[in-house]
Amino acid sequence: MNDLKTYLESGILELYVLGDLSNEEIREVEDSIANHPEVKAELEAIEGALQAYALSNAIQPSDAVRNRTMNSIGDSNVSETPVVQFQPTRSASNFYKYAFAASVALLLVSVILLINLNNRLRDSNTQLAVLQTENQQYSNRVNFMNQELEDSKKFLEIYQQPAQYKLVSLKGTPKAPAASLTIAFSAMKEEVMIDLSSLKMPLNDNEHQYQLWALVDGKPVDLGVFDSTDDNSGMKRMKSVKGAQAFAVTLEPKGGSVNPTMEQMMAMGNISG
Repeated sequence: MNDLKTYLESGILELYVLGDLSNEEIREVEDSIANHPEVKAELEAIEGALQAYALSNAIQPSDAVRNRTMNSIGDSNVSETPVVQFQPTRSASNFYKYAFAASVALLLVSVILLINLNNRLRDSNTQLAVLQTENQQYSNRVNFMNQELEDSKKFLEIYQQPAQYKLVSLKGTPKAPAASLTIAFSAMKEEVMIDLSSLKMPLNDNEHQYQLWALVDGKPVDLGVFDSTDDNSGMKRMKSVKGAQAFAVTLEPKGGSVNPTMEQMMAMGNISG
């Protein structure tokens, strides 16, 4: 027998005890009993359990019935304890069949419900992830609009308060004669802003960026990088600087350089007194 444990749990021994097997199945069970002590032990346990159930539900006969029965067999040594022989009925056999079928049906229903619940949970998690992404996009958009508003305010502030900000015009060099750029510089606040509406530079590729420099005591100071395709409105805040005398723009590898590449000088301008 390939799988004795599966055979013992199949319910065939219970059906054997209940007398609800075909002749071929009965022979198969009896062969298993003869060849496998485990099957015989399981069968005896089932019979014992059914016998105990029958005894626990037996009806005690009256004295008159007991005396009449005892006299009819003429045996005075018979024990007064009634011997009950369990006889399986068709209804009991059907009960076990129906109970087994109901258990299988209940298991299938439970599995289907579990699958449906898991699918609904997965769909809910997907919807939650989509909502979180949309919320993040909305938040980013609001932050971007707030930044644009602040830049617009700064733009108006710069042009309405010339005493606080100096407008420095950078002109193109022979490397880029058509280039131009306006820088707003506040010596008091140490602020440097690029007027993006004035930005006119040759298009830079993905491997290069423009870098703004300040000349302080004859030495170049990095003020950050930008692209020729930056937004054409508002102001772009660059790095702070103190004591700048002039500004220049060079074309550098993406991310900027430690020192300016003089051969790639695109625009420059002095801060007038």
